[in-house]
Amino acid sequence: MTFHPQPRPGTPSPWAFPAPERTALANGITVLHCHRPGQQLVAVEVLVDAPLAAEPAGLDGVAAILARALSEGTDTLTAEEFASELERAGATLDAHADHPCIRVSLEVPASRLQRGLALLADALRAPALPEDEIERLVANRLDEIVHEQANPARRAAKALYAELFDAADRLSRPRSGTADTVKSINRAAVKAFYDAHVRPATSTVVVVGDLTGVDLPALLESTLGTWTGTPAAASVHAPVTADDHGRVVIVDRPDSVQTQLLIGRIGPDRHHPDWPAQTLGTYCLGGTLTSRLDRVLREEKGYTYGVRSFAQPLRSAADGSGRALLAISGSVDTASTAPALKDAWTILRTLAAEGLTDAERDEAVQFLVGVAPLKYETAGSVAGTLADQVEQHLPDDYQAEVYRRLAELPTAEATEAVVAAFPPDRLVTVLVGDAAVIADDVRKLGIGEVTVVS
Repeated sequence: MTFHPQPRPGTPSPWAFPAPERTALANGITVLHCHRPGQQLVAVEVLVDAPLAAEPAGLDGVAAILARALSEGTDTLTAEEFASELERAGATLDAHADHPCIRVSLEVPASRLQRGLALLADALRAPALPEDEIERLVANRLDEIVHEQANPARRAAKALYAELFDAADRLSRPRSGTADTVKSINRAAVKAFYDAHVRPATSTVVVVGDLTGVDLPALLESTLGTWTGTPAAASVHAPVTADDHGRVVIVDRPDSVQTQLLIGRIGPDRHHPDWPAQTLGTYCLGGTLTSRLDRVLREEKGYTYGVRSFAQPLRSAADGSGRALLAISGSVDTASTAPALKDAWTILRTLAAEGLTDAERDEAVQFLVGVAPLKYETAGSVAGTLADQVEQHLPDDYQAEVYRRLAELPTAEATEAVVAAFPPDRLVTVLVGDAAVIADDVRKLGIGEVTVVS
């Protein structure tokens, strides 16, 4: 019997986040494209400059309804026909509205890219916005609001944003509107918002996938290039400000067997030079099952199934006046609410006093940097990150630079950033739970004035 030599791995090739190429269409659309050989499912992201802050007074949620209505037919196709055409092309089309813009996402096989882009162009160029479909979408959103009220995590988020931001700031209110505002939305309101804000000159398109043999400029001109509109200046986002002095808000949920925790404040966003260090330190604090929060609250004390810390950009601007929400989130059984909070504050104070260890830093870097090639295996994940960079006014090489910085960050820098991100006396704590059971014990902790709301 002949034994052949055991195969040996080759030399690993260096990885870097893909660099896009930039072009522009004749109608003013900015295009970022990235050729990814082998990615036969092409991802397309369209960023439409229609921020939530531009919604008319009393019509919060109109941007969300418009986003959902973009796939409900065009000037030549009914809603049913449009859905059938997407299915024949093997494509999916989704859209959502967030504070910076409306994002429309298309995924389509490379072999049917032209048809997919044509449908996308029609949805943006001439959406039908049928009255009966708008009424259905409004009714669906009103039903969602009822379910959100029953979801402790959603109630906690709603309460935290309302507590942090001034009532006049759109950040203080739910992205998709409230019952009072959504029920006022009709076709006329949706059409007026579309006419005022949806235009090619202030839109950006991101295309990622296997573009072998594709004349992308010509293909885009023949599809998205047929979309016309009036010139306009890009929206200017107001600076983000918040009142994040330490305090506690309890959203009363009588007889709840668990308490939902959401502890947060605002801090630097991705424009700040400390963002990579903050990312690394926040991961060490609560990014995984072996992080400090989980190690104590879950493994040692058994209070929770998991607690996480994270940073989420809110509104970003090129001048750096944007901010991110820095938060700790999780749930504990009702009886453990005050003990869990006490231990969480102890973890934060110990972190400030003693710092992160080199072992924690090394494990976090190994994961954050090492998992990147897997994280960005698909065209959709690359397109989504490139679109995030556009949305947040970041340079095209931003993500690649973040990974380079993460790999070389010293432990002390990560410690300094996470300690600055989560100062115990500057955290707004929202608890969704049984106030009659938890309020007195929480007051005794001395972590801030306690207010109970229904």
